[in-house]
Amino acid sequence: MAVSLRCPPMTLEDSEALGWRSVADLIGDHPDAPVALIGAGLNERSLTPGRCDLGPKAFRAVLPRFSTYDVETERELTTRVHDAGDLALKAVSPANAFDPVRETVAAQGGRNLTILVGGNNAITRPGVHGLGLARTGLLTLDAHFDLRDTDQGLTNGNPVQALLEDGLAGERISQVGLAPFANTRRAHDKAKAAGIAVRTARECRDQGLATVVAQELERLSALCDVIYVDFDIDLIDRSQWPASPGARPVGVSVQDFFEATRVIGACARVRAVDLTEYDPSLEIGDLGSLTVGRWFCELLTGFEQR
Repeated sequence: MAVSLRCPPMTLEDSEALGWRSVADLIGDHPDAPVALIGAGLNERSLTPGRCDLGPKAFRAVLPRFSTYDVETERELTTRVHDAGDLALKAVSPANAFDPVRETVAAQGGRNLTILVGGNNAITRPGVHGLGLARTGLLTLDAHFDLRDTDQGLTNGNPVQALLEDGLAGERISQVGLAPFANTRRAHDKAKAAGIAVRTARECRDQGLATVVAQELERLSALCDVIYVDFDIDLIDRSQWPASPGARPVGVSVQDFFEATRVIGACARVRAVDLTEYDPSLEIGDLGSLTVGRWFCELLTGFEQR
């Protein structure tokens, strides 16, 4: 006997035959949105040559591949994101990029969260200043201290050192995910002398990155009005994340990275974040862009838990 499959009437607008509502549909010209997105493709003075300037474009291009629905939690992302555009940073030095990045972040100060997609790690210093140095704490997820000397100018290897020199107290800095044989004793000694909280990649693997991040967010929340988070994505294990020149074997897992991102998104004191050191020229397939797109979904998921 033939079985007839009867479905309710469906309009063309309702059909998912050729597409779905994607995360990209949340982003647009939304002046009253609680979240803002800024592209900051700074690439000059990267210590390892690369094409981090391609990051914002690759990030935007992959978002239509992500739906707004999380099957694990049965929740739908609904937060609108104001697109503040991409800064014109081609061939701009970190020193000359300082004012444009700082002013653009400061202009979004009325929002609950500002997201910068880089770009190399030199965007972190002006991003922190955009929130206001005197009231801000810094959490970095990074394989490196970024405490190189500034005597030869600003690079992607010294934003934390530059912030210390600007007057950011070391106790208001937490550095999570630091990798062995990727840093120097001098940098470690600098961090300890400044009072920076240092959490190694092994601690993150043993305790769980999300647990370590939650501890440091609690510590910083007791000291600061707002928190800036630098997601230097090279802390992820290189076998799962080849698209950063500084990524190393035996970093944190990408799943742990996503879980920590959700924890960070849920913290009400986190008012701005950046994603740095994504180099699309190092892609294997589209692993890098898909990882960055999922990071954005996890960040919004955490934000909706506030």
